[in-house]
Amino acid sequence: MIDAGKRTIMHIDVNSAFLSWTAVYELQRGATVDLRAIPSAVGGNQAERRGVILAASIPAKKYGVKTGEVIWQAKQKCPGLVIVPPNYSLYLKCSNALFELLQEYSPKVQRFSIDECFLDYTGMEIHFGNPVEVAYRIKERIKKELGFTVNIGIGRNKLTAKMASELEKPDKVHTLYPEEIPYKMWSLPVEKLVMVGPKTKKKLNDIGIETIGDLANADLELLKSRLKSYGVLIWQYANGIDNSPVRAGYHLMMKGISNSTTIKFDVEDRETAHKILLSLVESVAQRLRKARSCCRVVSIEIRNSELFSYSHQRRLHVPTNVTNEIYEAAKKLFDECWKGDKIRGLGVRVSELCSDEFIQTTMFDDADIEKKKALDAVIDRVREKYGSYLIFRGVFADREVPPIAGGVDAEIYPVMTSIL
Repeated sequence: MIDAGKRTIMHIDVNSAFLSWTAVYELQRGATVDLRAIPSAVGGNQAERRGVILAASIPAKKYGVKTGEVIWQAKQKCPGLVIVPPNYSLYLKCSNALFELLQEYSPKVQRFSIDECFLDYTGMEIHFGNPVEVAYRIKERIKKELGFTVNIGIGRNKLTAKMASELEKPDKVHTLYPEEIPYKMWSLPVEKLVMVGPKTKKKLNDIGIETIGDLANADLELLKSRLKSYGVLIWQYANGIDNSPVRAGYHLMMKGISNSTTIKFDVEDRETAHKILLSLVESVAQRLRKARSCCRVVSIEIRNSELFSYSHQRRLHVPTNVTNEIYEAAKKLFDECWKGDKIRGLGVRVSELCSDEFIQTTMFDDADIEKKKALDAVIDRVREKYGSYLIFRGVFADREVPPIAGGVDAEIYPVMTSIL
């Protein structure tokens, strides 16, 4: 077994993926303007209330345009912003092309999300040479053969490789070896660290931790008392410690899988809300099974017409990835927490994931559970081969609600991200 400290891991991250892929496609079709060179963004359909920025060009980012904000806010910042619609089938083709190219350099390539991959270069030096030189070759090949740019980070583990790829963009190669961590990473704001979100940032700031270096040198017992095991994890990350393997292919150990949708009309009745939850669960459960995982926790989020959101969650007796079981839990959660207000958006999330290899049965198990698993497996195979809409539940026959809602499009694309 190779010492974890002697591994060489690369993180390949497409620069402004959706925008870059759209720009390349448009140029190939004869466009005279490169979307990457002007203030532009990929955005949802405003008429259907999906007016959210999915990706922005670097010129647009200079105006303060951010991924996730609504289009009208982005246009206030940048009145000349060019908005182009998303094309998810194109994105999947580009992602697959990247994945195939990277597999030429290592048998261990893990798709971390639709626009990010990890590559385990350990032991490959004998075949291809120095990792930094190879990273530059890979970057230039991608630019020349596929038409878009990437950042490549190199480190001794997935954490440092990912942090390295974020140091400066676009079209760069960076290293973050153990000896470089103090002067390359520790000076960064603590929220730049993987797994540190806004809530954790506030908790850390409250105890005087402002930078990644502050976190790396903080008292571990204090972090445990404030953040439990999560405090230990981010302390390890701040010190560049991560022993997780690069898992070839798609089977990711994810922290959770979620799906949400903004609804074209205000929902005012329970029956319609249940149908939308089912359409969301269809996608979540299929992605869960594809990842060879089961969930222990199901949660839902409701966003009302005043854009106020609230949520509710439940721990299951037995981990599951069965569509019907997750849907039943989501329905109960909705019935318990819905305040009767008009609903504009719904979301479903499953978390506390575990492998689907060994599940301990209990007295609470459904007697027909094996039949339900077999049915889900057949439906998954049919949808994967012929498309998501070839087979759907009768409740969606009226077309009021799509059989699979939310996510990214009619088809289920591998856009979920995982923890390291």
